[in-house]
Amino acid sequence: MEAMKKFVLALAAVTLLAACGKEEAKKVEKSVEKAAQDAKAAAEAAAKAAEAAAKEAEALALATEAYVYAYPLVTMDMTRRIMTNVAAPEGTRAPMGEFVKMRTYPDAKFRDVTAPNADTLYTSAWIDVSKEPWILSLPDMKGRYYLFPMLDGWTNVFQVPGKRTTGTKAQKYAITGPGWTGTLPAGVTEYKSPTGLVWLLGRIYCDGSPADYKAVHALQDQVSIVPLSAYGKPYKPEPAAVDAAVDMKTAVRDQVHALDAAAYFKRFAELLKTNPPTAEDAPAVAKLAKLGIVPGQDFDAAKLDPAVAKGMARAPKPSQELILGWLKAGIAAGDMKLENGWVFTVKTGLYGTAYLQRALITAIGLGANRPQDAVYPTSEGPDIVKKYSGAKKYVMRFEKGQLPPAEGFWSLTMYDAAYFFVDNPLNRYNVSSRSKFKPNKDGSIDLYIQNESPGKDKEANWLPAPKEEFILMLRMYWPREKAPSIIDGSWKVPEVKEAS
Repeated sequence: MEAMKKFVLALAAVTLLAACGKEEAKKVEKSVEKAAQDAKAAAEAAAKAAEAAAKEAEALALATEAYVYAYPLVTMDMTRRIMTNVAAPEGTRAPMGEFVKMRTYPDAKFRDVTAPNADTLYTSAWIDVSKEPWILSLPDMKGRYYLFPMLDGWTNVFQVPGKRTTGTKAQKYAITGPGWTGTLPAGVTEYKSPTGLVWLLGRIYCDGSPADYKAVHALQDQVSIVPLSAYGKPYKPEPAAVDAAVDMKTAVRDQVHALDAAAYFKRFAELLKTNPPTAEDAPAVAKLAKLGIVPGQDFDAAKLDPAVAKGMARAPKPSQELILGWLKAGIAAGDMKLENGWVFTVKTGLYGTAYLQRALITAIGLGANRPQDAVYPTSEGPDIVKKYSGAKKYVMRFEKGQLPPAEGFWSLTMYDAAYFFVDNPLNRYNVSSRSKFKPNKDGSIDLYIQNESPGKDKEANWLPAPKEEFILMLRMYWPREKAPSIIDGSWKVPEVKEAS
């Protein structure tokens, strides 16, 4: 009996142990299963995170390209908004469809536009040809140098009537928009704009004397622009409304750069409706579609994949750095040139698919002409490292017969470090092809670039500088295209050297 008890107890113990073993096995099995599920979830989360990161990186790369591509159109529209947000023409601004007529050269107090010139009087207007054509009438300029470049919304100079191209007799042009068809009045030449937005950036040469101001004013007053529907009839522009929401003080570039990606691309998409891409932009347009930007359609960042939206949101700052960095990077690429301390380019006005070059010129020189009309070498110092300083004296020598080769005119303008005119006792902001220089005995001409007068006998050749840092810009309008020529490189701007 005792033995049977022991056996039963032992059997119970074994059974209990077996049961416990099964329970433990189940626990282990569940633990393994959970670990497997956790690992799978972690792997899926990691895959999703990697996929999102890849999408974000791809979106950032695409959005950076898109930002650069869109930059001219967005900047042109921002410029238009500010320059036309007035009830009537005043100063450098006028409503849409009306001309700004600059009557005098700016002085050292002028701060509206950087790098002003003291060679031509601007006669400019913004028009919208998306609804109907506009007729531009130009008077007989009587041999005077002038040009009226027409910029489309992408900053391309699609036509440029002027002395170089069409002569100086009276002329009439119908500027028509994309897709327009119809009949034009007799005696009117059609210029078809690729975009609805057009900027007429006319310049008329003037020597700055009271008599010549009067003569140019008379020419400006004969320049007119009217919609086709009003051509040949008495025309008075509709009263313009002023939008109080438009920031009229902050610089255009700063306003563009302050836009976040969603606002920037939303505005861009809206502009594409009347300012279409070109056929050669097809690869860029295909990339835009991956970001939800389709010509003719609205853009809403809220509808994007979150990862794509996140990548796009990061695009503005690196894009802006890329654009402005092209001033130096473009030298290595051949789009920009650096010679004798002067930076310039002959790739302006017509850009094709050179989107980075187009964006850079938009950022630093909106309204640039075709190189056949103007080239603008600029120098901030005698070499890439040093800056000009009014504490020093400089000489720029043109050898005999080697003054800037330009069929229109040339000028060398002095600016302070912010690209504004410099106040000086002679009220002389530049020297130019109309200056009466005093040559050296060998026929060469030395220009004295310094703060204080080089002496009465040399003042004819003096370009007054500020006491602080300064910048020089050489304007060459209608530069020669055959040697010697800055366009083909057979003429180079002389270096500016410290006086010994």
